[in-house]
Amino acid sequence: MQISIRYFTTLREITNKKEEKLTLPENQKPTIALTLKMLADRYGKPFTDYIFDPEGNVKKHLQILLNGTNTTTRNIQETPLQEGSILAILPPVSGG
Repeated sequence: MQISIRYFTTLREITNKKEEKLTLPENQKPTIALTLKMLADRYGKPFTDYIFDPEGNVKKHLQILLNGTNTTTRNIQETPLQEGSILAILPPVSGG
């Protein structure tokens, strides 16, 4: 199964990409958590430090959108992905 990942600000610098396609393994349940783990393995410590807190949870100030819908109130361990899903990882936003 293939999905798309969109990166913004710091993650663009870490990955050197605005967007990429990612093929998820057939033998594992396709979830947001699996995707983030695969990306952390691919991009190493800078990505891991940006996304995860010391306990291994996604940092609370980040927003992860699945097909344009915020997933911060969902359990990313269980949130399933479908063929063609689009994940966007957004930095904290402030302004006035």
